[in-house]
Amino acid sequence: MSKHIWRSKEHAVLNSHPAAPVVSDESYPSLIRRFLLARGLTEPLKIKDLFSAKLSDLKDPFTMKGMDLAVERLVKAFKAQEKVCVYADFDLDGTSGCALLREGLMKLGFKNLVHAQPKRLSDGYGFHAHIVEELAQNGVNVIVTVDVGITAFEAALKAKACGVDVIITDHHQPAETLPDALVVVNPNQKACTSNLGYLCGAGVAFYLLRALKRVLVQEGLVEESAFDLKTVLDFFCIATLTDMVPLVDDNRALVKHGLIAIEKTTHPGLKALLESLGLDGRALSSSDVAIRFAPKLNALSRMENGMLPIDIMIEEDIQVARSKVEQILENNSTRVQLQGEGEKEALEALKAWPHEDFVVVASEQFHRGVIGLIATKIAGQKNVPTFVGSISKEGSVVGSARRAPGSSLSLLRGLEAASSVLMRFGGHDAAAGFELKVEDLSKFQELLAEFYSQAEVSDSVVVSEYDLDAGLSEVNEGLMKWFDALGPFGQGFQNPLLCFKDVTLKDFHLLKGGHLKLKVEDENTGRKLDALYFSPPPSISPDDLRKGIKINLLAEVQWNYFAGNKSVQLLVKDVGLNI
Repeated sequence: MSKHIWRSKEHAVLNSHPAAPVVSDESYPSLIRRFLLARGLTEPLKIKDLFSAKLSDLKDPFTMKGMDLAVERLVKAFKAQEKVCVYADFDLDGTSGCALLREGLMKLGFKNLVHAQPKRLSDGYGFHAHIVEELAQNGVNVIVTVDVGITAFEAALKAKACGVDVIITDHHQPAETLPDALVVVNPNQKACTSNLGYLCGAGVAFYLLRALKRVLVQEGLVEESAFDLKTVLDFFCIATLTDMVPLVDDNRALVKHGLIAIEKTTHPGLKALLESLGLDGRALSSSDVAIRFAPKLNALSRMENGMLPIDIMIEEDIQVARSKVEQILENNSTRVQLQGEGEKEALEALKAWPHEDFVVVASEQFHRGVIGLIATKIAGQKNVPTFVGSISKEGSVVGSARRAPGSSLSLLRGLEAASSVLMRFGGHDAAAGFELKVEDLSKFQELLAEFYSQAEVSDSVVVSEYDLDAGLSEVNEGLMKWFDALGPFGQGFQNPLLCFKDVTLKDFHLLKGGHLKLKVEDENTGRKLDALYFSPPPSISPDDLRKGIKINLLAEVQWNYFAGNKSVQLLVKDVGLNI
């Protein structure tokens, strides 16, 4: 079992650089100055930029390779009113980008416009040749992809054969050669000097809209007031936060303003969903969007029960939107139920699992839409690479793999070692997908066992890095306002993580779903705070908790909204029991 240690970033900075410059501006509270130091932020100009995040400082979209040609082709389509299709991936990045680009093109005056997406379960990820052929038969002249297409060689050739021009906009890493499209707009392709490689798929589509509007206005084809780009920042924000791209530079400014755009959204579908979740009428955080709001939409594409995320995003009638949101919440309840049942069955099956360094579990009862979620849960509990498969009636196993938090073991290397029995696989080191025949499951397990038994386990010590030690008395509304100003937080600029040592556990309650609600106190100052601990690991059992014991907490600080009141609480990430 891995040893788990906590390590302070602040201490690491001071130990490695005893003469490290500190934030000298005393207008910042002490804890904020220490937080900035822990993050390596001591230069006044960088700190000022962190707090300001201006839209006026965004990079020029025409610095992106291929943007001029893409805009030129769309201007031609605009003038001739050719039929244009926005083709987007099915995830929330692609779907948000689809809604964003569709709305922008419509408001700029494109009259002959359609959109298309592959189905998660029946089509699978990708820019598909058979869908291209259907679009061509329906008179589409130009296809603009969003968040997909960078390796779609067959689809690009099919489009060319059908006389359809393809503008690929994507952010995924390209292969050595590019598809034979009219133009590729991807900040991660070779010779692109835009330094915008951190954009998600919807982000690239947003920059295409920025560039297109500029040219249409310059040529006198539309009025400047025809379309306000800020009105689609809600879609940009949802995509960026759910695709977990870094919140740096332009992304940071756009998400900061995008959170405000979601709060004040004019899109009926988003507005209705905010209302149903009790998120309307207040400022939103990155966590509100990524954890509470977005998963309800994502469940639609996972379950494929008729309605898809794009349907609610583009709905124009608020009453219809509210009716659709009822379906969304019902669908999400089904997803939660299927996920819970799958997790229970998987954990039961794994009681007899013989290997300690990886997990494989497959079942006909696992819904394909939730296998990634099941894998994430088991990887977190077992702390090993986890491979979860859904067995179809046809005898194939479609699977998702997840790496344990804090681990450095590569899933892709494991899948490559077992590739002789795989029909296909792909993804990243931390999250991947695969497919094989059910009769090859045993061999798949043997190959993974051989690989992981020989793999160099460099994660025998799991390290949780936190920013700095703090006292409960320092956590108040004033501190929260400073953190609000420092946000948004997310990938590349994580929520502040604080360590509270030797606090007293005054009370605790087990909540529905196995979550814990704690009340903790600093006995030196008398400061008490509520603390929520979602899905604690098996190592933290309610049986280990007793009123009056001293504990250490790793926690984020957050606003709690309840019954019209707003207060500060802790969101626990780990507990150290001093027993």
